[in-house]
Amino acid sequence: MIDYDKLLNPVIMGIKPSGIRRFFDIANEMEDVISLSVGEPDFHTPWHIREAGIESLEKGRTRYTPNRGFSQLRQEVSSFLTRHYGVEYEPDTQVLITVGGSEAIDLCVRSLVTPGDEVLIPEPSFVCYVPITQMAGGVPVTIETGPENGFKLTAEQLEAHITPRTKLLIMPYPNNPTGAVMGREELEEIAAVVEKHNLLVLSDEIYAALTYTDEGHVTFSSLPGMKERTVIVNGFSKAHSMTGWRLGYAAGPREIISPMVKLHQFAIMSAPTTSQYAAIEALKNGDDDMAYMRDQYDMRRRLIVDGLNEIGLKCFEPKGAFYVFPSVKSTGLTSADFCERLIYEKHVAVVPGDTFGPCGQGFVRISYCYSVKHITEALSRMGDFIREL
Repeated sequence: MIDYDKLLNPVIMGIKPSGIRRFFDIANEMEDVISLSVGEPDFHTPWHIREAGIESLEKGRTRYTPNRGFSQLRQEVSSFLTRHYGVEYEPDTQVLITVGGSEAIDLCVRSLVTPGDEVLIPEPSFVCYVPITQMAGGVPVTIETGPENGFKLTAEQLEAHITPRTKLLIMPYPNNPTGAVMGREELEEIAAVVEKHNLLVLSDEIYAALTYTDEGHVTFSSLPGMKERTVIVNGFSKAHSMTGWRLGYAAGPREIISPMVKLHQFAIMSAPTTSQYAAIEALKNGDDDMAYMRDQYDMRRRLIVDGLNEIGLKCFEPKGAFYVFPSVKSTGLTSADFCERLIYEKHVAVVPGDTFGPCGQGFVRISYCYSVKHITEALSRMGDFIREL
């Protein structure tokens, strides 16, 4: 018999599967389950965007695209970033179209990180950063954040975790799972440390359009001296409700985008053709759609935060994305026990907070990108669950 344990890559074998999908899979096997576990917008992709994709198919536009993505799409990405966030990128050399934002993150990390390089990752945060760093041979160094500072990274924390081997800082704001947002003054303090230690930055801004502060989203590369150090990752899944179209992009210095294109070229070749035609329409004529969905999420945000606090689950007020991160410590249950009992006893699916890093223990992530009806019923069932404990 073949001993596969001796043949398979030990790095890959040592990486745990995503904890998010576990509860999603359980929910799919049960009846009458309200799943608030996955960041899947309940809005359909706006019709004019779908129509653009359909038209491209009807006209037989099904061939490969340039490795970097259609020139027109890269131009629209550049225009979008300038229009909304005040940063300018040269479409031909500083923008790359990818298969979702996740591919852009992977390409950026693999283009920058060599074995032994340290990558700073504030947590709780999206589940892919640590595994991608490990697969690139890097050393993930996590920085714990908490509700006492709004789940934001501070300059003092950053400074304390830097060593001579530190190369890259990942900035995951607006944050998944906490909904934390960092304002300009807070980002400027981080930028000063980044410049002092000559670091590079991967700024995951996939939730940029879903920011509920008066200031709005501040792109990290818009800060003085940061454009030459920063790769922005963004995409279409959240802001335009295009999760299944699998399209994202990276924008950054040509010196970093160039090796990212090389990796993309050999691993993927090009992003989906139909999706790129749809994305052109989304960027050209989708601002009103984004504003409408943001307003709807904002209303749901306030509904679920108030509801969770009323049933006794203390909840930090998120300022971005479409997640809340309430504490379940008052129940005496661990995050995993809370989620397992909730799904089996009340048929409500949420995600344990420690899925997003050990410091998430005692919290759960709840997505509110679902209908008001589902949120209201879920809150009712959760209230019953808390009272019966």
